[in-house]
Amino acid sequence: MTDNPVDKEETYVPPLPFILLLLLLLLLLLSSLRPEEKNIKVTCFRSFYNYYLESKIKAENMGNCWGAPVDNHHSTSTTTTRPPSPGLSKNNSNEVAIPSTKSLQTSENSTSESLDEDQYPDGHILTTPNLRVYTFQELKSATRNFRPDTILGEGGFGRVFKGWVDEKTFAPTRVGVGIMVAVKKANSESMQGLEEWQSEVDFLGRLSHPNLVKLIGYCWEEKEFLLVYEFMQKGSLENHLFRRGGSAVQPLPWDIRLKIAIGAARGLAFLHASQKQVIYRDFKASNILLDGDFNSKISDFGLAKNGPASGDSHVTTRVMGTYGYAAPEYVATGHLYVKSDVYGFGVVLLELLTGQRAIDTNRPGGQHNLVDWAKPLLSDRRKLMPIMDSGLKDEFPVKGAVQAAQLTLKCLGPDPKSRPSMKEVLDTLEKIRSIADKPKETHRSSIRPTKHGEGRHNGHQRSSLHTKHGNGAHGY
Repeated sequence: MTDNPVDKEETYVPPLPFILLLLLLLLLLLSSLRPEEKNIKVTCFRSFYNYYLESKIKAENMGNCWGAPVDNHHSTSTTTTRPPSPGLSKNNSNEVAIPSTKSLQTSENSTSESLDEDQYPDGHILTTPNLRVYTFQELKSATRNFRPDTILGEGGFGRVFKGWVDEKTFAPTRVGVGIMVAVKKANSESMQGLEEWQSEVDFLGRLSHPNLVKLIGYCWEEKEFLLVYEFMQKGSLENHLFRRGGSAVQPLPWDIRLKIAIGAARGLAFLHASQKQVIYRDFKASNILLDGDFNSKISDFGLAKNGPASGDSHVTTRVMGTYGYAAPEYVATGHLYVKSDVYGFGVVLLELLTGQRAIDTNRPGGQHNLVDWAKPLLSDRRKLMPIMDSGLKDEFPVKGAVQAAQLTLKCLGPDPKSRPSMKEVLDTLEKIRSIADKPKETHRSSIRPTKHGEGRHNGHQRSSLHTKHGNGAHGY
């Protein structure tokens, strides 16, 4: 599906750098005012910003469209072309507008279209966002005034709280009534929080897929920026893989690890498959959330970007992401490819195989970076077996492990063009899952640096590349 020319009068949208400069000047001015003067300035600020957003949406409504998503279930039926999706930027940037409150408001008696997985099991790109707009008072009520005992986690964006809403209308309810949700509250002093809040609303407000975490609604009042997500009972893959819950968290068996990898691969394949390819940019274990049945969902779209325009191979952007997961070509040049996500997926695959973190300075010298240390060992079966996660207790098919290691090597290729697509990765993982043979002997040796879960780590560093989600219980 291609963008059709539209014979309409073009709407002028001020360039984002100009807007950001004005916002910075307004913030500086606000900081020097008396409290009674600030209310007037804040009102002016919001009116001006809303005008900008509405102008951008009006401009982008003219002919912006998406292609069809990948068929993750290998159906033989013809893929359906999805309708246009206004509001996602036509350029190569993620400098996208936040939809207006009117366009996002859902009826109190309706169920969010973005939560309808039964109707669209292979994913769906919504024509318009369908998010509930909450007041700050409503979310205070839903989280019991953001009490400390409701905190699920904390990161660079802010804190994540546990709350309760009605199952059908998503209206706030008292504790124990309705369904549990995760409420992410931005640090009001953090520009990172505001930028990532914008990105989450724009992308997750329109993208619906069983393997993407669901955004239910949002709140924007004065300096308060909040997001409301579905609650993921099992927390993050990071918690389970690296036993962050202590002895209460059991090692993941082989079949569950494959199930998690396949679900995450489906989510990334969906993002990459549309015409307006979405580059996730921060794929890592802490951003993979698990429901009660260990179904995996990708969360945290704060760094997501629209892919390159037709004819271009990459997007050039400021380097952001997490040490150990970011693709080498992106770190070195700022050139972001769709297959830069494939590299990050390869790092997580390596973590699933070894039970070791991407970066851990408590490992012996020369082994701090998992990819640098373990990658040369993946092509040799005899060297692979000793570095397999001891938490698996050798209860995995050797043939499947070898094939998973070969796939990991391809994903970690230095040239993005040589890496497989996420659709190819998904197909290979499905084949590996069908392998049921079991090993008949153990293959341990002294090559393994530490026992599973031993040693403290430095935490993930997401920055240019900056620190984020160092101690969160959930990676929203």
